[in-house]
Amino acid sequence: QVQLVQSGGGSVQTGGSLRLSCTTSAYRNSRACMGWFRQAPGKEREGVAASFSDSNTVYADSVKGRFTISKDNAKDILYLQMDSLKPEDTAMYYCAADSAPTWNRCPRLSTAYNYWGQGTQVTVSS
Repeated sequence: QVQLVQSGGGSVQTGGSLRLSCTTSAYRNSRACMGWFRQAPGKEREGVAASFSDSNTVYADSVKGRFTISKDNAKDILYLQMDSLKPEDTAMYYCAADSAPTWNRCPRLSTAYNYWGQGTQVTVSS
């Protein structure tokens, strides 16, 4: 059973920063796609950023240049550093993971991941 445990999040003002963390040891010795998603009330879940075994990353246009996805392999933690936050970034954020042999087979920013974290709220006030 793959478990993803999230931490971080909270409330900040416009222009502030937050860092989300997602811990899993499930893919320590195998290739994995990992991503961050968000879902605002009344909206569909959308992909924010994704990475594959530290060699490939992709970002949604809405967060490019402001958010950074990274992984600490020694600690088995996936991070999402969020800078220059805007009110429209307010949402529940989820991490996701799945195994894949190559970047081309990675779900990337689609929601077709098998494993999900519990979610953490991010609220940005103006």
